[in-house]
Amino acid sequence: MDDFGLLIRFIEHTLGIRCSSYKEDYIKRRLLSRMRSTNCVTYQDYLNYLKANPAELEKLRNALTINVTEFFRDSDVYELIKKEIFSSLIQQRKRLHIWCAGCSTGEEPYSLAMILSDLIAQNPLISAQIYATDIDQVVLQKAKEGLYPPKTMVKLSESQIRRHFTKLPDGNFQVKPHLKELIRFRPHDLMSGVPIAQRLDLITCRNVTIYFNEQQKGSLARMFHGALGSRGFYIMGKTEYLGRTLENLFEPYNSLQKVFIKKD
Repeated sequence: MDDFGLLIRFIEHTLGIRCSSYKEDYIKRRLLSRMRSTNCVTYQDYLNYLKANPAELEKLRNALTINVTEFFRDSDVYELIKKEIFSSLIQQRKRLHIWCAGCSTGEEPYSLAMILSDLIAQNPLISAQIYATDIDQVVLQKAKEGLYPPKTMVKLSESQIRRHFTKLPDGNFQVKPHLKELIRFRPHDLMSGVPIAQRLDLITCRNVTIYFNEQQKGSLARMFHGALGSRGFYIMGKTEYLGRTLENLFEPYNSLQKVFIKKD
């Protein structure tokens, strides 16, 4: 086994990240970025550095599981969720089950919770459960805490901030309990092939599969198909796509916003 292979095996064993499921070019770019930061020239140098410096392991984990998110990212998608998807689902059932996969630091599930909270306020007979998962337990803990700096509030209206957050003396914003009650944050590896729940009404997995190889994208789509209930919704990131081999699983609902419906 060459030096790159030895490094990958060490990462998979130590961090529990299945590097083989990601594009090799992506893995190498992330590794080279950390290698430059630690003045390592070769993969063997960096392997030795990891073994001697445990703190670097967390930095590498963060580099491999990039977490870029914000409240109401791609606002058009959330308008569609609010005005059409949730409206359609609520007509069929009174309790919604949602999986936000790859939730990072929590902005996406909290955005969904804000919409749901407003709907529940209008119709108390409605209830909802959001399962928010991520492989990175560091960002997952931040999501559970629900503490955000002022710069993350830019897409929120004054009314949304007032209803759903408490401004702290240090200027940061704390998510209010009524949003947290709608969400269960859990660690989960999308590569495991095991869904977080069954008979879900909506799955969002946005801007995650761009780092996966084609085989893993297919496995993930099939897992989501099995986890969704009849005519459940699946939302991808705008730069992501479903391969032609998966067209038998989902039909387009809104191709521009990458929203699909499960084919039964």
